[in-house]
Amino acid sequence: MPQQLQGKATRPQTTYTQGDFVLYRDARRFWLGQPGHTFVGRVERVWRHAETGKVFYDLVELSTNRLVGEVDPDYMRLLPPADAMADVDTAPLAEADAGAMSPAAVAWLHQHLVQDSSKLPAQRD
Repeated sequence: MPQQLQGKATRPQTTYTQGDFVLYRDARRFWLGQPGHTFVGRVERVWRHAETGKVFYDLVELSTNRLVGEVDPDYMRLLPPADAMADVDTAPLAEADAGAMSPAAVAWLHQHLVQDSSKLPAQRD
């Protein structure tokens, strides 16, 4: 006997602002099985439909720099900076093997050292 769902799935009620990074899924392409239905984008513009009052977003697809307009927020999810930077924040800096760190952590560490190397005090003999 099939089980019935006990609760109703809820979608997050998120308000996005210009510059936010989001994951977007084009529902039509997804249900048709077409490629390229999901991508990471940056919110370019927030606007309200004149007749319905519903909020829509214009996104810039990061991999192609293509503008995608009139995006329904029901198919967007915020990509928090903490998730994107987790590999840097948790890098095992005490490890002797730099190979244990992710490429992003190594790149951040390298950039940080190059930028701040002029601020280091001179070595004493």
